[in-house]
Amino acid sequence: MSFRDLVAQDNVRVFGNTDEFADLRTIWYDGEKYEEVQTVMTKLKEKDRTIPVKDHAQGFYLVTAIVHFPVEQLDGHVPENGSRITISDDDGFGREYYVAQSSCDLGMIRLELEEYDE
Repeated sequence: MSFRDLVAQDNVRVFGNTDEFADLRTIWYDGEKYEEVQTVMTKLKEKDRTIPVKDHAQGFYLVTAIVHFPVEQLDGHVPENGSRITISDDDGFGREYYVAQSSCDLGMIRLELEEYDE
């Protein structure tokens, strides 16, 4: 068994452990629904959005988050930069995000997400 195989195995058993780190969430991506995905999601910050000159909307914030989950739980699909993804929140409702940065290494997908919120 190679080092990569061992790390991929640990990602699911340790990092994806729902008793310690991960939450089971539903993910909708590219017209597909993936249920009970072991995700670790961290909301990093909330900041005032940059308001374009002709846009006078007030009270919206840019929320950024990072989410990790095993690549095999999306059947090997890695969301692309610039795409939309919907991830269920703690209440089970789907929240739509913009994928600002996407990567996959050692069997784990890492997404930097952005969303506008009131």
